[in-house]
Amino acid sequence: MKREENMLKIISYLRRDARMPKVRIAEELGVTETAVRKRIKKLEEQGIILGYRAIIDYRKIGMVCSYTGIDVEPETLLSIVRKLRENKQITSLYLTSGDHDLLVEIIANNINELEKIHDEISRINGVKRICPAIITEVIILK
Repeated sequence: MKREENMLKIISYLRRDARMPKVRIAEELGVTETAVRKRIKKLEEQGIILGYRAIIDYRKIGMVCSYTGIDVEPETLLSIVRKLRENKQITSLYLTSGDHDLLVEIIANNINELEKIHDEISRINGVKRICPAIITEVIILK
């Protein structure tokens, strides 16, 4: 149980600050830095930790970020996912069980470019509806 508890704590530390030194995590957990390194490597190998990213307030650099829900015909889901993966401005793609079948994060240079991307998505065969949510401010919770 202690090992699983530490794994969850490591994930929690990395979510708050992916650059937190492993030695500091080890001190917090009362284990060796080597143990932390091994656990993080295992989490990466198991596909639990998928990557590390900076959280950017794109508005402050003149860009636009949107989290866009996409409703699709079920039989076209996989082909739509493949098509969306081709767009370099889609930085994250999630299958969901919520209000929409897919949720994508889109980073665009300006609102006109974002509208163009949304228009392109809406014309993909099997897309029924798109529901953009443009990020107006980023609030970090600690």
